[in-house]
Amino acid sequence: MNNILEQIVAFKKQEVAKIKQEVSLEKLVKSPAFKRTPLSLATAITEKGSTGIIAEYKRQSPSKGIINDTSTIQEVTQGYLDANVAAQSILTDTRYFGGTMVDLMTARTINTVRPILRKDFVVDAFQIVEAKAIGADAVLLIAACLTKEELKNYGKLATDLGLSVLYEIHSKEELDKISDVDGKIIGINNRNLKTFKVDLEHSIALAAEIPDTCIKISESGISDPKIITGLKEFGFEGFLIGENFMKTDNPGLACKQFIDQLR
Repeated sequence: MNNILEQIVAFKKQEVAKIKQEVSLEKLVKSPAFKRTPLSLATAITEKGSTGIIAEYKRQSPSKGIINDTSTIQEVTQGYLDANVAAQSILTDTRYFGGTMVDLMTARTINTVRPILRKDFVVDAFQIVEAKAIGADAVLLIAACLTKEELKNYGKLATDLGLSVLYEIHSKEELDKISDVDGKIIGINNRNLKTFKVDLEHSIALAAEIPDTCIKISESGISDPKIITGLKEFGFEGFLIGENFMKTDNPGLACKQFIDQLR
């Protein structure tokens, strides 16, 4: 294992295989949340007056360790809604990020008006059905840990289920793995998942390779409202921010103060 992403993916495959033995697809499809119509992430980001902010709930990360283990999902979800975020992102990976599926299910009972992105490492189609069953509106597909065929198949499955898809890339090679890129939501992760270093300039250079028909999202390392003003000039419409808010005592308030400076 030469990098953290490979470790995460290897463990995730074992974890999902175990869950599949315990939970059937039929059970997921019968869950109450499966019947709801998901909210559109694209609409939430691009509609008039949208802040474009996808605010994340994240307790810890492999690179930073514990970020915030005191702010509850209930407090943060309500705080993000009060701050007028475009959408909410919730990490459901337990081993590396300290999240759970219960976090998302809890947030869904509070947040009924904004899309919720299930942030996890999708390595199996089962996780996409699972995402809808726990009340998610969108899933993340990371090009670095999926084949071209998997990206296509998982993307189609998510779309067929009414879920939005955020395709995450970190290089031109990863962008090229996405079939029929037109109109898709493409997230450029400013953090290299192999080294965890953040480089905004890299994202700006890569943005030029993405067709204008796509919705461009900038992820990670955004710590100042001025950065967003700059990124908008390069066609970015959405901004996924987690650590900058979560490292404070009151993530919802930190988010509101950040968004207030964008006006």
